[in-house]
Amino acid sequence: MTSALSDPTLERHFKGHRDTVTSVDFSCNMKQIATGSMDSCVMIWNMKPQMRAYRFDGHKDAVISVQFSPSGHLVASASRDKTVRLWVPSMKAESTAFKAHTATVRSVNFSGDGQTLVTASDDKTIKVWTVHRQKFLFSLNQHINWVRCAKFSPDDRLIVSSSDDKTIKLWDKNSRECIHSFYEHAGYANHVDFHPSGTCIAAASTDNSVKVWDIRSHKMLQHYQVHSGVVNSLSFHPAGNFLITASSDSTMKILDLVEGKLLYTLHGHQGPVTCVAFSKTGEYFACGGSDEQVMVWKSNFDCAECSDGVRLQHKSTPSLQPPPASSTAHPPFNSHPSVLRSQASEPEHFNGQDSHTAAHTQSGSRSGSHSRATHSHTYRNPSTTSSSTHQAQTQGPPLHSPQVQAQSSDGGVPPGLASTLEHIIGQLDILTQTVSILEQRLTLTEDKLKECLENQMEIGLRLQGQEED
Repeated sequence: MTSALSDPTLERHFKGHRDTVTSVDFSCNMKQIATGSMDSCVMIWNMKPQMRAYRFDGHKDAVISVQFSPSGHLVASASRDKTVRLWVPSMKAESTAFKAHTATVRSVNFSGDGQTLVTASDDKTIKVWTVHRQKFLFSLNQHINWVRCAKFSPDDRLIVSSSDDKTIKLWDKNSRECIHSFYEHAGYANHVDFHPSGTCIAAASTDNSVKVWDIRSHKMLQHYQVHSGVVNSLSFHPAGNFLITASSDSTMKILDLVEGKLLYTLHGHQGPVTCVAFSKTGEYFACGGSDEQVMVWKSNFDCAECSDGVRLQHKSTPSLQPPPASSTAHPPFNSHPSVLRSQASEPEHFNGQDSHTAAHTQSGSRSGSHSRATHSHTYRNPSTTSSSTHQAQTQGPPLHSPQVQAQSSDGGVPPGLASTLEHIIGQLDILTQTVSILEQRLTLTEDKLKECLENQMEIGLRLQGQEED
């Protein structure tokens, strides 16, 4: 990582929900943000200041999860009312709904091609559906308690799920079999997701920890004990170098996965931070909390380096392995004068054995002489006076920086054609949703017609009986 790293800055602040914000997601073009809330509403926030937000009412109970489709032309929402809704994120607020489970739906996630959905529920099952007709495809049934989260891998071949049974399961989508279970002995994982390379998963746990596993060797690569409260959500930067976490201790943390250390502690929410997500380019991240607020931050990472990483991430699958013992640590980057930081030394690198490195995040005070302090920042939103200082520990070796090479543009798709294809996909997405809405309305009309005919027959029979009497 280069030294050209600036502090994150709060860019926008949205208020409109009437209860805890449960989920947040960016559209692919960064023009809109979708949020779900315990107030049973889905809201679409427009990044242009002059454009008003859209409030979508339709669910009859809390909305637990929301996500934009890859094209950005649909938003899926999962609710405690046992249904999933697909919305067109425009002023008309058209939607279709289907009963997905027999209990609360905790999570909804689009596949990379936008053709299928995976849902997770308190009925202990994970289900996969087609987006076009919301047709049920198959169910995954080995969890023995509520399933909190389920996500497709970047290549759509795998599904990862986390449950209150304290397991995280890895499923093969084609064979529909569980290929491995990771165990969370001290707590269960609220949220789990794939690294952009598809080689690792990260889990946010109720034991206040964040853990990163290699899905091929099934070994834990990193263990961060940086929060003093339950970790509710996490999001990988699209380039794969950073991970952001949200916790009930009212803070967010930005972790450097390459060096295996805590970079930033961000304050802003009054109360638990319930959800967090990077934008598709990693230039921004958004968070929501129990204080009903949605905040959008500019990450201010090295934009050129990160955008290159995002662009190339989809062209290769880098191997994320613990670095060799001979690896040399990157020097700490310079801190911004307005940001408090702890005394710092270079992080220690390991060769995959059980070793530990501790980081003490402090407000101006030096860490104890027996601990190894890593470089970290603490950011406080000027609008709040709250602050917290606590011990942060990182265990295990750092991950390798993704090894990606620039590819020749000779064999690539021309930008004009790519833009046209994206537009066509977007139009097909809208057409699919329109057909689905028409099908639903036609079904309702048929049901009403059938009801009218039955009523008419019943009236006819009654009249016939009266005439006979």
